[in-house]
Amino acid sequence: MQLISENKLDYSIYDKKPINSPFRWAGGKFYARKLINAYIPEHDLYLEPFAGGGSIFFYKEKKETFLNDLDKDLINCYKTIQNNIFDLIDFLKDEIATKERHKYYRNNFKPKNDLERAAKYYYLNRTSYSGIMKLENCYWGYGEKYSMRPENWPRQLIKNHIKLQNCKLLSLDFEEVFRLIPNNRNIFVFIDPPYFNADQNKFYSCSFSTNDHYRLAESLKKYQKKIKFLLTYDDSEEIRELYGWTKNIEKKEWNYTISRTDDQANKKKLADGFKSSRDKGKEIFICNYDLPTEPKQLNFL
Repeated sequence: MQLISENKLDYSIYDKKPINSPFRWAGGKFYARKLINAYIPEHDLYLEPFAGGGSIFFYKEKKETFLNDLDKDLINCYKTIQNNIFDLIDFLKDEIATKERHKYYRNNFKPKNDLERAAKYYYLNRTSYSGIMKLENCYWGYGEKYSMRPENWPRQLIKNHIKLQNCKLLSLDFEEVFRLIPNNRNIFVFIDPPYFNADQNKFYSCSFSTNDHYRLAESLKKYQKKIKFLLTYDDSEEIRELYGWTKNIEKKEWNYTISRTDDQANKKKLADGFKSSRDKGKEIFICNYDLPTEPKQLNFL
């Protein structure tokens, strides 16, 4: 049953209104999005070469947009939300969040087409701990009190469907994406790559090597006169040295909470050993433009 027909959707309603990402995302910028948005300069074309959960895109004022991620299953899910939302909602309409259904999607369900691939991806992302999609670490992580309930998925997905309209969705290596950058445009690039010191085997479906980090720095140096960019990284001497040529490297902090699952609430141990906690996000912001001394106010709400 459709909650609303497509011809009744207002496709401009979320252009200037923040919404949440459709995904849970380990290392995502949900809790930092207000801080990051305050430092985004004026632009008419927006690009994310490492889209992930897309928290910044869904929060900021919408402009012409390119979203890219090397994870083809993620981009397929984005494209399905963008172009085939009502079939996706219909496929998921009777789903419940249980360990048994999570195990079924993780181990037994074999998608036959892109719609089913998207449904599998979305279900596992919403019910896995921190949205981790790397199969060997894709553990049950739904909490009845803390997670979005399945009956609320359609409402959120429709919002995401609306905001994704006219966005270009790509699944390319970041160097290929940078080659697509047009001349004579006011371009802002938000870059949130895998952490330099992260456990690649635990969090990421697509690996990112030390050489990839060096390639990224070289690419940004090459295109620095065509774009303004803001890059977020875990703080390390290697990264600070690698980006010593940029205008600003500043350490930033923000509060975040890792929500508990039902198992954690019942004092059971997760298979991967994670614990819920309140903590501070601590990263460095690297950019090739002057950050304002007084961050801009959110004037698009």
